[in-house]
Amino acid sequence: MCDARMAVEGAQGAGPFAVGGAVPKEGAGMKSLHSDAAACSGSARTGRPRATSRAVLEQLGFELFARQGFDGTTVDDIADEAGIGRRTFFRYFASKNDLVWGDFEEQLARLDALLAAAAPDTPMMDALREAVVEFNRFDPAVVPWHRQRMALILQVPTLQADSAVRYASWRALVTEFAARRLERPASDLLPRLIGSTVLAACVAGYEQWLAEDDADLGGLLDQAILQLAAGYRDLAPGA
Repeated sequence: MCDARMAVEGAQGAGPFAVGGAVPKEGAGMKSLHSDAAACSGSARTGRPRATSRAVLEQLGFELFARQGFDGTTVDDIADEAGIGRRTFFRYFASKNDLVWGDFEEQLARLDALLAAAAPDTPMMDALREAVVEFNRFDPAVVPWHRQRMALILQVPTLQADSAVRYASWRALVTEFAARRLERPASDLLPRLIGSTVLAACVAGYEQWLAEDDADLGGLLDQAILQLAAGYRDLAPGA
């Protein structure tokens, strides 16, 4: 059976803010995933009947992207590697791009929950910073997986149009949170500005993380939003 069971890390994702999908939670889980993916790939070549999962397809897809490049890999390539047909692939993912982003909607819901759980007396920018850092907390065993995912999202030109749509959804959550805290409509300039600049700070943090092999992602995100917060220090509800 080409089936991998994935434990979802609390701060999973793939985007300038963990907007990606499910990742293995522990080292053993990652080894199991690699083993299952290899078994799936190997048996695909011997013509045995296949079974698969989102987890295995993601792993096989990322292995192909590493070897052939994102643009050089097709849905057919991934399906062939897994020993399944195109129609089966599309039961798990709407497109090759969706495979890169993983469970994006689930991750948006988690970020929304973290923001909603912030104590009312916590300053707005502190609440945003703490939520983003927590959202991007990973078991060390899955960091290489997440690094590969984020390198694709931030560096592959053909993913940029899709990224813009997903970034807009992430930015809207932050904008709405800021609007509630400031007691303003989300359509006002200031909540929009906060949503856009927090997104930009997170992208900058991720880009720096990808540029430095030994960088601490949480520390970079914390530093980026802390620096940004200085510009919003004196905001008051209804001001």
